[in-house]
Amino acid sequence: MSRRIFIIVLVVILGIVLLSSFSSYNRFVALDEQVNSSWAQVENVLQRRMDLIPNLVQTVKGYANFEQETLTQVIQARAQATQTKVDAGQMTDNPQQMQKYLNAQNSLSSSLGRLMVVVERYPELKANQNFLRLQDELAGTENRIAVERRRYNEAVRAFNQKIRTFPSNIFAGLFGFEQRPYFEAPEEAQTVPQVDFGTD
Repeated sequence: MSRRIFIIVLVVILGIVLLSSFSSYNRFVALDEQVNSSWAQVENVLQRRMDLIPNLVQTVKGYANFEQETLTQVIQARAQATQTKVDAGQMTDNPQQMQKYLNAQNSLSSSLGRLMVVVERYPELKANQNFLRLQDELAGTENRIAVERRRYNEAVRAFNQKIRTFPSNIFAGLFGFEQRPYFEAPEEAQTVPQVDFGTD
C-alpha cells in the first residue's frame, strides 16, 4: 500500500515538473519571438533613416560653402552603418558584432546631430523647402527610432527577467536560452536632432 502511494506521489511530481517545463519553454519562446519582432521594427526605422540621408546630403551639398568635413562624416557614418549587419537570432552568439552594429548606428546619430548644428550657420539652407521637408522626415524618424528602441529594450528586459528568475532559470539553462543584449545609445543619440527655424 505504501509503495503504491509512493508511486502515485512520484508520478504526480513528475507530471508537475513536466507541465512546468512545457509551460516555461512555451513562455520562453513567446518572449524570444517578441524580442525578435521588436528588433525587426528597430531595423526598419534605422533603414528608413539611412534611406533619407542621401537626399539630405544632396540638398546640403548644393550650398557650395557648406562644411565638407561635416558632410563627409555623415556619408562615412552612413556607409559604415550600412555595411554592419546583425541577425536577431545570433545576438547572443556574436556580442562583438552586435556591439559593432550599435556603435555604427550611434556614430551615425552623432554625425547627423552635428550636421543639424552646422546648418544653423546657413540661413538660405534653413529656408530651403526641400531641406525643411527632409528635416521634418528625419526628426519623425528619429522619434520612431527612440520609440522602437524603447520597445525592444522592454521586450529584452521581460525576456531576461524571465530566464534569470527561479525556477525559470533552471529550465532556461536546460533549453539553452540566454540573455539578450539591450540597445544602449549614448546620451547625444537619445535626443532628436533639433534645428531652430525661427526667423532671427
